[in-house]
Amino acid sequence: MDKVNLIGLNKEELENEMKKLEQPSFRAQQILNWIYDKNKFDFAEMTNLGKNLRRELKQHFDLDPLTKLGAQESEDGTIKYLFELSDGEKIEVVYMPSEKGRKTLCISTQVGCAMGCSFCATGLHGLTRNLRAGEIVNQILTVENLRDIEITNVVLMGMGEPLDNYEASLKAISLINGPLNIGMRKITISTCGLVPQIKKLADEELQLTLAVSLHAPNNQLRNKLIPVNQKYPIEELIDACQYYIEKTNRRVTFEYALMDGVNDKLKHAQQLADLLAAKLVHVNLIPINQVQELNYSQPQQDIIAEFETELQKRNIPVTVRKERGADIDAACGQLQGKEE
Repeated sequence: MDKVNLIGLNKEELENEMKKLEQPSFRAQQILNWIYDKNKFDFAEMTNLGKNLRRELKQHFDLDPLTKLGAQESEDGTIKYLFELSDGEKIEVVYMPSEKGRKTLCISTQVGCAMGCSFCATGLHGLTRNLRAGEIVNQILTVENLRDIEITNVVLMGMGEPLDNYEASLKAISLINGPLNIGMRKITISTCGLVPQIKKLADEELQLTLAVSLHAPNNQLRNKLIPVNQKYPIEELIDACQYYIEKTNRRVTFEYALMDGVNDKLKHAQQLADLLAAKLVHVNLIPINQVQELNYSQPQQDIIAEFETELQKRNIPVTVRKERGADIDAACGQLQGKEE
């Protein structure tokens, strides 16, 4: 008999499992507390449960952290973990501590990615499979356990397109916000522009942050960089983002990876400013991170500064993202889930 993994079950689902064992429903909350509050992966340590129940839980359920295959630490303190899933597939997770006390974890939602963005390492080998909600939230539990810390911020920006794995990503977010008690405003979900799912997410009216990987200000260029733009062009994407803003009253972040000679000209900054004018948005400029297999490089600093200044002149809120973990291939667009 295959065991059920308790990580990923919400309270209602866990209550149903307790009912099958003829246990009172309050046992579900006790178990959730042990997993998410006290970070325990061993039923034997759940001391407010009777010995017989603990024995029965071990017989019927799994409660295992992910298997750590490796970890690399950057000069800036960023740590990239390589984890193995129960079926042998591999994912990468990035821990980013900050000087202000934030402990941010960038987590994955898929093994690989189907989006095929031309500058991103994750999609080089396509999509292998979606992660289950338990596998998504388990990345946080495992890192907290490994480092004996409490993660304060979570970004669904690792391997995969979260909105292409919508139900599992949303269930994981409910567990992150609920039993893990990380505030919704400290959770960010990223997308390369899946318009129907953005609208669906807007209708959830959650107070999380939506980050959209834009990377080009016109359809001709974006079609080349992000193939999904051919299905959902920029006009539809911006309309969906405006719908999200109106439904949630939350600012949308637009990620824009600057690539030397590709999308970094002054005319691109002007087009971007026109596209986002008078909207509740923020632009993150990201000097492109080097991927060995891909032929993109960062613009010179004066080009980056000129692009930023043009957006500022046009009243578009903008920051240049500080590079984190690029020396260990842990930065945006570099994750592949491969062993070194």
